[in-house]
Amino acid sequence: MILREFPPMGVYETLFRFADATSSYLGEPGTHPWAQGFPLTTQIPGGPELPTSVRISAEDRMYPKADGEPTLRRAIAAYYNEFYGAGISHENVAVFAGGRPAIFTTLAFLRDGWKVAIEETEYTPYWDVLQILGRESVLIPSHPGNRFRPTLADHPEGDDLFLVKSNPCNPTGVMTTPEELSALVEHYSRKGRGALIDEAYEFYGDPEPISALAHIRDIDATNLFVVGAATKGLQVPGMRVGWVVAAREHIQIFRNYSSFGMGGVSRASQLYVTELLELGRVARARSAVASFFNAQRERYGEGLAALGLELFTGKGGFYHWCRLPSGDDGDSFNERLFRKKAAILPGRLCDMARRGASGPLGPMARFSFGALTADSYERDLEILRRCL
Repeated sequence: MILREFPPMGVYETLFRFADATSSYLGEPGTHPWAQGFPLTTQIPGGPELPTSVRISAEDRMYPKADGEPTLRRAIAAYYNEFYGAGISHENVAVFAGGRPAIFTTLAFLRDGWKVAIEETEYTPYWDVLQILGRESVLIPSHPGNRFRPTLADHPEGDDLFLVKSNPCNPTGVMTTPEELSALVEHYSRKGRGALIDEAYEFYGDPEPISALAHIRDIDATNLFVVGAATKGLQVPGMRVGWVVAAREHIQIFRNYSSFGMGGVSRASQLYVTELLELGRVARARSAVASFFNAQRERYGEGLAALGLELFTGKGGFYHWCRLPSGDDGDSFNERLFRKKAAILPGRLCDMARRGASGPLGPMARFSFGALTADSYERDLEILRRCL
């Protein structure tokens, strides 16, 4: 073999193990996809309909623009200006084939010598990206002792520090409050600092969606990168459209990269997502997503707690972050769940120090209710009860 080997990202490790054990793909009819991070892709109560087609012209069959089609970039800028007073233009936006390529590219072009500050418990692909790029990192305490709620006082000091953070956090659902987010933005806007705020779960906040762009006065004067995507809030993971909002000089770097490394993003997908970002429609989607999934979070939280799981979940995302009963760990729990064609994400895969099943996150599990319909609750709880 001439290629360097590398294991699959944590969620996919679980998917592949599930497939080996069940000969099924997690997410197919008859399976229970509690390990996966995708939302319902059907209309939710109170939400707008999802388009069933997109009109393609001869022009749309041409190569896409390297940094994204201007109509989509303008729609993204208009969205953030309308709902967060961001004060940005389309020149502050670059389009990627999903959120993960945007994160990978930002870290790939980070200058040598910069250290990545990252919470101890975070989104699984961050570990993979840091490893494959050989990035030096320093951990911010986020564990059962502080209930996975680090404060700014827990962050490292020094120059050339670049924060990578999901908000609301995947897997914990902990949402940084507007006051905390404002302080975080100010702290990492200083000279010798920078940050990537991954807002994939922006819509899934209680009581309302939240974005760092509400607190950034002049993004062109910062090294701040806000990553968003159509995947979660707009309910179209299959479109593979994400974006970065950043200073114009950084967007030019992304354009140059795309010209040789990505070649742009499907024009058909960009047309589809532009339609989803029509301001009246997206206002309705923001309200419906928050309402439906906040109710699901509360409902499943009560059920999981009644089963004896200790919950550390915050008020964002569509996950419950749980500690399993004494002596159990995520992998052994999954072995029992696989027999019921179900799976959770073992907590060890969210450990940015990768300390394994015997580490502090070994007894933890991420339970996803993102793809679950309201009528699956009783069946879900019964499977969990039997396997516990």
